[in-house]
Amino acid sequence: MKIMYITNIPSPYRVEFFNELNKYCDLTVLFERKKACNREDKWYSNSFNFKAIFLNSKNIGNEAGLSFEIIKYLKEDFNHIILGGYSTPTAMIASIYMRLHKIPYILNADGGFINENEKKLNYLIKKYFISSASYWLSSGKETNKYLKYYGAKKEKIFNFPFTSVKEKDILREFISDEEKKKLRIKYSIPYKKVIISIGQFISRKGFDWMIETYKDLDKDIGIYIIGGKPTEYYIELKNQYQMDNLYFIDFQSKENILNWYRLADLFVFPTREDIWGLVINEAMSQGVPIITTDKCLAGLELIQDEENGYIVQCENKRELLEKTKQYFNLGQSDKKNIQCAVLKAIEKYSIENMAKEHINILGGIYE
Repeated sequence: MKIMYITNIPSPYRVEFFNELNKYCDLTVLFERKKACNREDKWYSNSFNFKAIFLNSKNIGNEAGLSFEIIKYLKEDFNHIILGGYSTPTAMIASIYMRLHKIPYILNADGGFINENEKKLNYLIKKYFISSASYWLSSGKETNKYLKYYGAKKEKIFNFPFTSVKEKDILREFISDEEKKKLRIKYSIPYKKVIISIGQFISRKGFDWMIETYKDLDKDIGIYIIGGKPTEYYIELKNQYQMDNLYFIDFQSKENILNWYRLADLFVFPTREDIWGLVINEAMSQGVPIITTDKCLAGLELIQDEENGYIVQCENKRELLEKTKQYFNLGQSDKKNIQCAVLKAIEKYSIENMAKEHINILGGIYE
């Protein structure tokens, strides 16, 4: 089976997925550009086990590209063409060309939020590009709603487990208290209770309102935000609230990140909007209970409230503080039950399984 996949940049988790997918098919991936403007070079992987083609394009924004060269490849013979998104200029060119020339293609959607208050023109543009596909790949029930709202046909939407985690990195049982203690000693963490969060220091990630909330949390709980160098704004917030238990940690290697998840009691992701939020997958793969907002699709898809984590209303400080205290006030047995439920919910969300599910879906689609 010959497959062409069109995407913007070689994100590490995408490359790992493409390498895995190529084991089951003849895969060609067209990249709009080699890297994003807001990512360090060391973030990328050059280990391509598939045919990778970088289009001649003009960079647009942080991650998109504009390339008419895409048309040349759309004329080639593939069993399936997968468009990794519809919102970049190159993807729009591809979508319009395939619609005009009646070339069937599959649109991938990692997530999406319905905006019922958007302008009519914006709605019509989205509907044009989303409804132009013949089939749709969706990350789950919330994304299904989004796709159907913009014109996708329910019976032609196929779900897959969206993730960035390899099978070998998903724990089969949660970390013991003794192992947590060893990791905390290794990373010089003096607290018996630890909350971590991961993400860039940008408004969308919501760290400001999380910090404002946790000024009222017990100071014997260590709070660690991992995401590079904080801006002056976040440093001022820490100083303003005299939060000596709040730490800003620079970017970490994959090995260190896994250790940070493992040593944590709770992972808090206060996002104002994340189309998915792969850090949720990563934290859950290490058995860490989650608190996130109703603006995180990964949370809405993977978390059963109060069973393996908590969903709070975005920017509801009272609710975030209550849920945080509720978790830490649980008995050891209840905490272990939540951790077991976390690992149960995430066990199928591996890159290997994501590739297999894609092949199963593609093998059942015929034009």
